[in-house]
Formats: sequence, C-alpha cells, structure tokens
Amino acid sequence: MVLVQNVSKLYRLYQHPSDRIRELVPFQSKKLHHDFWALRDISFSVEKGETLSIVGPNGCGKSTLLQIVCGILQPTIGRVVTTGRVAALLELGAGFNPEFTGRENVFLNGEIMGLSRGEIARALPSIAAFADIGEFLERPVKEYSSGMYVRLAFATAIHVEPEILVVDEALAVGDAVFANRCVRKFEELRERKITVLFVSHDLGLVKQLSHRAILLVGGRIHAQGEPNQVINQYIGLVLEKQRSETEPVAGNGA
Repeated sequence: MVLVQNVSKLYRLYQHPSDRIRELVPFQSKKLHHDFWALRDISFSVEKGETLSIVGPNGCGKSTLLQIVCGILQPTIGRVVTTGRVAALLELGAGFNPEFTGRENVFLNGEIMGLSRGEIARALPSIAAFADIGEFLERPVKEYSSGMYVRLAFATAIHVEPEILVVDEALAVGDAVFANRCVRKFEELRERKITVLFVSHDLGLVKQLSHRAILLVGGRIHAQGEPNQVINQYIGLVLEKQRSETEPVAGNGA
C-alpha cells in the first residue's frame, strides 16, 4: 500500500549560486530567493494490487512526486507511508553505475533491494531474457544506448519481487517490441496483486493498465478517478490551452 498525506514540496530558487551563501550572512535582510512550490497538498492512497497512473503536462510535479514516494526526496510538508518492498524505475541514468557491467549492476541493485546473491543469481537468467541485450550484459553500462539501459533497468526492477513498483516515463525510449513485452508484464503484475504507481504521457497505455488515474496541474491534483474520465479532462485542458494560444489578441484583427 502507498499512502500520501498532504504532501507539499518547496524549492528555493536563486538567481546566482552565491546568493545561497549571501542569504546566510547575519543582518542580511533582503531575501535573495523566490519560493517555488513543486507540489501543493497532495493526498491519495494506492491499495494492494492497484495500478494508479499519474498524468499531466511537463513541469506539473509528476516526477517530483514519484521521487518523494520512493524516499529519494523528502516532502517539505506532509508524509508518505509505504508497506512492502519498493522497486523504482525513474529518470534515465539513475540507479546504475556506468562503470560497472550490466551483470554487476543487476547484482548491486538486487542487494540494495535486500536480496541475497543467491536469489539474484537465480533471477538473472529471467532478467537477461527479458532485457534481451545479448553480450552487452557483460559490457559497462556507459556503452549502452538509452533503449538498452531501460531494458535492463526495467527487467531488474520487476524481477526483484517488489510489492510496490514505481515507474516514471522511462519506458518511452523503448522500441515497440519491448513496449509490448512491458505491457504484458504489467498485466501479469496486476494479476499477482503488485501495487503499481505509473507516470506516462501515453494516454492509451494509462487507459489500458490503470485502475485509477490522477491529473496533476501546477503541482496540485486537478482531477482523480476513473482513467477515461480523468484523461478526458486532461485532453479538455490541452485543447483549451491550444485555443487560447491560437486566438487573435483583441484589437489586432483586420
């Protein structure tokens, strides 16, 4: 289960890096930063075996929210409670050491997740078969293409027996064959009652895989509920924005 209660995330933005130090100087009364709330008062829960998708425009706080759920970031306000082993596939490049081989990274990630080397060794053939990157499993990750990286990262995440799987938009770089393989795996996870928190711009995939969806706009929950209804609201917002951008400014007509 995942429980998110009244979560907000504040960033202090500075025009110059040195302003961080200058602001700490005693008797410095002038504020040298401005506050940016990436998330405001986010609350929801995801039950065991449920797939929840989070959609919204770029910059609305989706990735920040996932990082807070995974414990990578701490909320400024509120709390997150998770029960069970969490496996995460977040932004491309996170989680693997580029100097290590694919095999070494699989063992490293598995041990971080609490698996023994014996358990990882037993899972390795399935991981290698799912990733399907051939001899590159024995090559340093820094030599991988983005697609190869995601193949191995996703294969590792789903084979460490997570109770909660958190996936950001990383799957977007995969090819059609791998994408279909991932969809089948998501459906299998649903049958096994694995909790999934999923961020994607692929609205068709959201409809296909999700039990519920949340629409984030400007760091706040704009809508949540049945995926089709939430996505329709999202499309309506996009169309409304497009109309406002294309309408002629009053007074400038012929």
